[in-house]
Amino acid sequence: MLSEVIGGLLPAAAAVALSPIPIIAVVVMLGTPRARSNGPLFAVGWVVGMSAASVVVLLVTRGASDPDSVAATGIGWGQVALGVLFFAMAVRQWKKRPQPGADPVMPSWMATLDDTTPSRALVLGSALSAANPKNLALVVSAAATIAQAGLTTGGDVAATAVFVAIGSSTVVGAVVLATIAPRRAAAPLAAVKEFMAANSVAIMLVILVVLGAKFVGDGLGVLGG
Repeated sequence: MLSEVIGGLLPAAAAVALSPIPIIAVVVMLGTPRARSNGPLFAVGWVVGMSAASVVVLLVTRGASDPDSVAATGIGWGQVALGVLFFAMAVRQWKKRPQPGADPVMPSWMATLDDTTPSRALVLGSALSAANPKNLALVVSAAATIAQAGLTTGGDVAATAVFVAIGSSTVVGAVVLATIAPRRAAAPLAAVKEFMAANSVAIMLVILVVLGAKFVGDGLGVLGG
C-alpha cells in the first residue's frame, strides 16, 4: 500500500522539484558573497515549508480514507478544482510567454538576492515552497492523496518524507553540490540556471497541463467511487 501511495505522489513531487523559479533563486544565491550561509538556509526553509504545509493538510483531511465520508468527497471536489486551476494557469502561462527572441521576465525580487540576509534567505525558502500558489496546490494534493490511503501514522510520515525529499531534491542537491565542490559546481549550476530561465514557460506549461489532467482524473475517480 505504501509503495502505491508513493507512486501516486511522484508526479506532484517531480513538479515541485522541477519548478524553475526556486532552482534559479538558489543558484543565484549560491553565487553571492553569502553563499555559504544563504544557500543552506534557503534549502532549510524550503524543506521546513513543504513539511509544515504537508502536515497541516494531513491533519485537516483525517478520515478521508473512508470513500463515503465528507472528507473524501471534499478531497474529490478539491482535486477537480485543482485540476481546473492548473489548466487555467497553463493558459495564463501560454498568454504570458515571451515573444521569439525576447528574454523571459524574472520576478523583480530576484534582483535583490545578491544582498539577501541569512534570515531572509530562510524565509524566502519557506515562502517559495509553502506559500507559492502552485507549490501549495501540489502539496495540498499530495497530502490529500496520503490521507485517502488510510495508512498508519508511520506510513503517513514515510510517505510525506518521500514527497518532501523528492520535491526538495533539486534545491537541496544544488546546495550540497556547491558546498562540496564549489569550483566544479559553478559551471553546471550556471548552465542549469540559464536553461531554466530560457525555458521556464515551456517547462511550467507542460507540468501544469499534465498535472491538470491528473488531478481532474483523480478527483472524478474519488467522486465516482
